[in-house]
Amino acid sequence: MVLLKGFVRIAVLLRDRCQSKRCSLECIRYCPPVRTGSEAIVLGEDGRAVISEELCVGCGICVNKCPFDAIRIIGLPEELEGELVHQYGENGFQLYRLPCPKSGMVVGLLGPNGIGKTTVISILSGRLVPNLGEYDEEPDWEPVLEHFAGTELHDYLEKIAEGEWGAAMKPQYVDQLGKVYKGVVSDLLKKADHNDKLSDVQDELELASFMNKDVKKLSGGEMQRLAIAATLLKEADVYFFDEPSSYLDIYQRLQVAKSIQKLAENKPAVVVEHDLAVFDFLATNVYLMYGSEGAFGVLSHPRQVRSAINVYLGGYMKEENVRFRDTEIKFESHPPRKEWSKVPLLHFEPLKKRFKNFTLSTGEGSIGIGEVVGVVGPNATGKTTFVKMLAGEFKPTAGTVSTEVKVSYKPQYLETKFAGSVKELFMTEMYEEFQEDFFQGQILQPLGVAPHLERELKSLSGGELQRVAIALCLGRTADLYLIDEPSAYLDSNQRMQAAKTIRRTMEKKGLSGLIVDHDVYFLDLVSDSLMVFGGEPGISGIGEGPFGMRDGMNKFLKMVEITFRRDSETNRPRINKFGSSKDRDQKAKGEYYYSS
Repeated sequence: MVLLKGFVRIAVLLRDRCQSKRCSLECIRYCPPVRTGSEAIVLGEDGRAVISEELCVGCGICVNKCPFDAIRIIGLPEELEGELVHQYGENGFQLYRLPCPKSGMVVGLLGPNGIGKTTVISILSGRLVPNLGEYDEEPDWEPVLEHFAGTELHDYLEKIAEGEWGAAMKPQYVDQLGKVYKGVVSDLLKKADHNDKLSDVQDELELASFMNKDVKKLSGGEMQRLAIAATLLKEADVYFFDEPSSYLDIYQRLQVAKSIQKLAENKPAVVVEHDLAVFDFLATNVYLMYGSEGAFGVLSHPRQVRSAINVYLGGYMKEENVRFRDTEIKFESHPPRKEWSKVPLLHFEPLKKRFKNFTLSTGEGSIGIGEVVGVVGPNATGKTTFVKMLAGEFKPTAGTVSTEVKVSYKPQYLETKFAGSVKELFMTEMYEEFQEDFFQGQILQPLGVAPHLERELKSLSGGELQRVAIALCLGRTADLYLIDEPSAYLDSNQRMQAAKTIRRTMEKKGLSGLIVDHDVYFLDLVSDSLMVFGGEPGISGIGEGPFGMRDGMNKFLKMVEITFRRDSETNRPRINKFGSSKDRDQKAKGEYYYSS
């Protein structure tokens, strides 16, 4: 790194994107220093570009010319010099600063995907020894402890380095657990139970329904609760929970949050979470993280959770003088939306769908032209089954759905069977629509899909694949857009951008949508009305509505015994603490969805 005009310049190569055999080596051909005889950019032994930070002049031409968006040339504030904690090799990702876990509180990490949250957890848990930027040398704890001498973090890292403290970690990708663990859930949890707490944790997380199931046969939500339970049961000195709300409905998310809070009364707990409503309820202090995906990540100084989320939505950190988002994310100032005066697009009779062990029943309803209907309810109550009936994938056992409506459907679970690039997928599925300016500028760009067009579909991460699937659904010509769990795998910022993109597409084209999701912020931003599902999970489901937003949310939140209020500064939804005066007052008035 070199210092230039108050900035530390770093050059980063996103190695998974660099495909020198498929390009014309534009980064080298167009680099001004290279054209004058300098080796500012060369091909390394692995066939990927190697950029010299000393010889780079910071023109940014290679960044713009790379067809795979694989290069980042970044000028970091000079204040960060000396605060580099870890670097993944030459032209690799760089992490600046670390948070400090504290007993008696839940410490949160909030920021986009790909900027080092998992690296932070790996370091704090002792699984990764930071190299302080000396990536050519074998990392050792001694210089790390010397670097943090005199700080509170030093005492923590010393215990981790010397093995005095052990860590328990709930991994991010719980869907892989079935490949690692074999046997029955109860047997696995008994092995993890070091303090005879299994009975309590089983009740808190409501595990009884699948305690005798084979791990390989668990649903995503069951797998998530198993992973959380196993982590809670372990005897450790510090606990880490990486995205604990994925696959869970809002009731389950809050049950998990309360269990983590209970644990944190005596032990430090660190949580990475993207559901801002749940995060607000769960965390005490939060470290915001900003940077560039795959290039670098910086931790801000800790903030109280309400302040941290408000700053995150605003996109500007005043103390650090850093703007990390171009626009502020805003919420409606009044709880109910205007009464929907709709012309029906799709009408469905009372529907029934019977399976071997599950039955779904819905009332009669309709979706209007230009209306966006949100769908809420506990897991395993038939939401996806209902969407598939509207999409024509399931035939109702009783009742009919109008069939003259053209539907575009994004399923809940994404598959990557297509053999080709993202661009080839779009060209195959929607050739004409792909050429349109609206799709390019109003869907691909806001969703952040454009940089991935030349990448193979099978190489995408879960979040990248999700955004491609949303873009594909929105890009098709249709009357009704059915989108099942669009927030899954997305970070908080991507969720807000996806919600705004869906809403903007519906409004500008006068189209209709039905959106299934568990993120209340997401549904609050995107929906005009709400369908509510209930019943006995896994056995029978009942779908009602669509209702107006206030009536629908009141009905749903009363069912799960949760109340929301509006934040006085940002108007965002905030969950009331259970049993608080605000919670009791709203329940007494029957106002579960934002007290006025």
